[in-house]
Amino acid sequence: MNLSRMLRARAEQGRPVRVGLIGAGKFGSMFLAMVPRSPGLHLAGLADLSVPRAREALARVGWPAEQYAAPSLDAAMAGGGTWLTQDAAALMADPRIEVMVECTGNPAAGIRHALAAIAHGKHIVMVNVEADVLAGPLLAAKAAQAGVVYSMAYGDQPSLVCELVDTIRAMGLPVVAAGKGTKYLPHYHESTPETVWGFYGLTPEQARLGGMNPQMFNSFLDGTKSGIEMAAIANATGLQPPEDGLAFPPCGTQDLPFVFAGSTGRVEVISSVERDGRQVVNDLRWGVYAVFEGETDYIRRCFAEYGVATDPSGRYAALWRPYHLIGLELGVSVASAALRGEPTGVGDTWRGDVAATAKRDLKAGEVLDGEGGAMVWGKCIPAERSLQLGALPIGLAHGCALLRDVPRGEMVGWADVAIDTGIEAVKLRREMEATYRPASAA
Repeated sequence: MNLSRMLRARAEQGRPVRVGLIGAGKFGSMFLAMVPRSPGLHLAGLADLSVPRAREALARVGWPAEQYAAPSLDAAMAGGGTWLTQDAAALMADPRIEVMVECTGNPAAGIRHALAAIAHGKHIVMVNVEADVLAGPLLAAKAAQAGVVYSMAYGDQPSLVCELVDTIRAMGLPVVAAGKGTKYLPHYHESTPETVWGFYGLTPEQARLGGMNPQMFNSFLDGTKSGIEMAAIANATGLQPPEDGLAFPPCGTQDLPFVFAGSTGRVEVISSVERDGRQVVNDLRWGVYAVFEGETDYIRRCFAEYGVATDPSGRYAALWRPYHLIGLELGVSVASAALRGEPTGVGDTWRGDVAATAKRDLKAGEVLDGEGGAMVWGKCIPAERSLQLGALPIGLAHGCALLRDVPRGEMVGWADVAIDTGIEAVKLRREMEATYRPASAA
């Protein structure tokens, strides 16, 4: 609990933690809003495919123009400003940068950037959960071998769930279930970028002003992002995904101990709306939770004495956090990596996968449009089952043509698509499958 003190000390010593950021979208912009308010952090460089877009993001979050006018990385280092560039490789190669933050949301780009950062001895904070679920445990192992930190992004729900789970386990209590809340109804699985804003109660213009990407936000709505985040949590905590995908039970905070009583260690997303569309009382739409077990009479008596909400048996209780502040909290991961040498969540093995699943009847010859698109959504299943089925991970379900028809609701397989096996992301994914392949899936 001393990161702010450690950051202040670095600021006073005149050697702030120097950071490179890749991607100035919504998450990256939220981090940008906090950097000037975080003594001890210096964003030396910001890489984005569109430098004008990066400038717009900085202006939108309130940076003065002179702060991001550095003509070079050397000038930014010398003057405390920020260099804008399209060249992420230049940031990763510079020995003065300690931490890279990968914020692109593109799994192939995320893997490429992570490998380069690790090769250059940089800690990497992987906001890009899509890349993390595609090959994160293997990337984490490569980072550890290189002596650097590979970390989930604090403020994003997977990291916050990992924190809850770790805290409860450090107490000595077993966690029986953990996850997050979201707004969910079954028909959302078929949502497309064209229909998404209506479900959020936004107009396209409001979304545009907020810098919101329709395909990315559709991934939240159609269940894909939930699946990705639960797979990441499974990989980091040892909790298991349901065999045939998340159930999204409607559940308020008061009902967490009831809904998950008797569970034996699972990830799950709870819905903030009942199946008939009514709002759940005390919903956890924006938050995270963990349900744990009081194993002895004395522990259960303590629950009762201190007003802990439990199931009727008094055996199961829950902790939750009602909100997450997303990129506004990201500096915690940067500081933890640089100053403590610790990740704020990391997958230590491969337990959960996210399989591309047809939103509608798909026809041979169609080209998949990826996460959040109009063709497939991502179902979270155990990694072992994914291997047995030969399921195509959602992170690779973009730009590849179908070789056969795939009916609505069916998972797409590796064998169903024409995919370039020479792509770096494909090769790394196959390496991870071989590295962590369970004996029962062999």
